[in-house]
Amino acid sequence: MSSSPILVFGHRNPDADAICSAIAYSDFKSRTDPTERYRPARCGNSNVRIDAILDRFGVPLPSFIADVTPKVEEQMARDPVTASPGTTCTEALRVIEEHDIQALPVVDEFGRLEGVVTIFHLGQYFVPKVGQVKEMRRVRTTLRSIVASLEAKALHTVEEDRMEELYVWVGAMDIRSFGRFMEQDEIPENQTVVVVGDREDIQLRAIEMGVRLVVVTGNLRVSRAVKERAREAGVSVVVSPYDSATTAWTVRAATPIEGIMSREVVEFRPGTTVQEVRRRTATLGPAVFMVTSEEGRLLGVFTRRDILRPSDTRLILVDHNELNQAVAGADQVEVVEVVDHHRLGDLRTVNPILFLNRPVGSTCTIVADLYRRDSVDLTAPMAGILMGGLVADTLNLRSPTSTPVDREILGWLEEKAGLTGSELAEIIFSSGSVVLQNAPDDALGQDRKVYEEGGWRFSISQVEEVDFDGFWDRRDGLVEALERVRKEESLDFAVLMVTDVKSQDSLLVYSGRPEIVERITYPAVEEGRIYRMEGVVSRKKQLLPFLTALIGGGDSPGPAAARSPG
Repeated sequence: MSSSPILVFGHRNPDADAICSAIAYSDFKSRTDPTERYRPARCGNSNVRIDAILDRFGVPLPSFIADVTPKVEEQMARDPVTASPGTTCTEALRVIEEHDIQALPVVDEFGRLEGVVTIFHLGQYFVPKVGQVKEMRRVRTTLRSIVASLEAKALHTVEEDRMEELYVWVGAMDIRSFGRFMEQDEIPENQTVVVVGDREDIQLRAIEMGVRLVVVTGNLRVSRAVKERAREAGVSVVVSPYDSATTAWTVRAATPIEGIMSREVVEFRPGTTVQEVRRRTATLGPAVFMVTSEEGRLLGVFTRRDILRPSDTRLILVDHNELNQAVAGADQVEVVEVVDHHRLGDLRTVNPILFLNRPVGSTCTIVADLYRRDSVDLTAPMAGILMGGLVADTLNLRSPTSTPVDREILGWLEEKAGLTGSELAEIIFSSGSVVLQNAPDDALGQDRKVYEEGGWRFSISQVEEVDFDGFWDRRDGLVEALERVRKEESLDFAVLMVTDVKSQDSLLVYSGRPEIVERITYPAVEEGRIYRMEGVVSRKKQLLPFLTALIGGGDSPGPAAARSPG
């Protein structure tokens, strides 16, 4: 089972059918597919009709998710392994190997990103450029860090927490050569670390010279005389469990990563889209990138591979199948199913999907029929939710989009829910006026769809009222809002369909290019702006075909044809 639930979405600016079918189909899928989790969601605001249905049956409104565009926070690895600036190279190498990571973020005590250290940075430190012999010996660290890196036994140490620059010397030659080479090294004795085996003469000579540290290798015994001389001279002595070569290398690895890490780090904010990240990282060198908060705290890391893998977000679309009506970002995630009752749109998918499309009055009819067909237990509240979407979308079977299947399913749901369609219709349509209870812009947006036909781009908003009184009270504001929407979204035209559910008539409010106005055949209430459409209540089956014909420039189907349910 995937950790992320499959989100069931209705269209933008959802109506009752979109919300109710999302809720019910999520319930149906949860009951019939135990391998996945399903969750209803919405990408638009509710309205009084939707609220009336949900309140009547005690079902909560789905969560609002405005955008499913993949963000870097969804692809990044959270709680990454980190180091502090004082972490030694030894510890950093151990962490990198243990966790099999490419880069180790470096953060301060408050979790703020300071830099990053990689194998490449460590390699540059341990293998300096040819000829830089002195650099191959240099280490900036403390005696305490050297002891910890070596897992050594400290016999005598002086000022072990002092940060200092030291140089490593391996005493592997004769005592006479050792002294000569030490003199040629041009490094102060008090900055020298001598790595030596059980050569007591070398140990004593180094102490006599006043070196900073003598490291005896191989867990070899150190004589009492050497220990006493070291204490008297203030020279530190420790015993390493490793051989001389390993010990010398490990002493250099005791340097803190603060001095070798990179402070030039590529950072992204968690809300940056994956698409934007891919574009910005295409020409960048690092293979690992950091995600930080506005305050600079490290939140996660990601690699190129992370941002190339598909998003975990999966969608089921109900009551629509066109991407311009879907939740923002739907084109960048996986759509796994569609359940709809509208015409086919522009949806393209990478993989085959379940696409259930039936010519019925509502998507809730299709979902209810799935419960019935598969004998899935349907609770009274869920039956009521399905009834709400069906009744609202078909105007209680009075819309020309209604079919015998809708009528049959409504009868079945009435028995399950314990009330009639007429009773529920009274609750829904008497819940309040959309145009009176909302600002004009909000009223237009409550059930609005954008279409593209023959190179034209337009929108249709629809509100359902118990009469036209509310519209006439708010006419000027609605007309202005319609014009505003058209301009802001660069539409060729925008229309508002105000439907009287009692008389089964509508008013058409128009804003846009004049050539469409010239072709409208409905009687004008206000010439060029408002028209009366007797018997027209369906956006899908009546108004949209009418407008499509006008766009085509051909003969308009006319009011009579638009009223026909055929």
